[in-house]
Amino acid sequence: MTPAQCRMARAALEWNASQLAASAGVGVATVNRFERGGVVTTEETVTKLRAALEGAGVEFIPEGPYQGEGGPGARVRTRGDG
Repeated sequence: MTPAQCRMARAALEWNASQLAASAGVGVATVNRFERGGVVTTEETVTKLRAALEGAGVEFIPEGPYQGEGGPGARVRTRGDG
């Protein structure tokens, strides 16, 4: 998960940084630092953030392998998405 995907996921859920932090069991400053980028974030922290977002219904979309397919993203799963 990239910092941009984290921001997209929060926006899709209409969560603020405090809500993500509480759900992931990390500090708000940790969420803010990760989303700003440019700072080394532990794999454990990213895993916690991603798990919290996925648990709330977010699906992460990888970057397409071909030019023009779009970059990585995030969306909220709908009922038929499995």
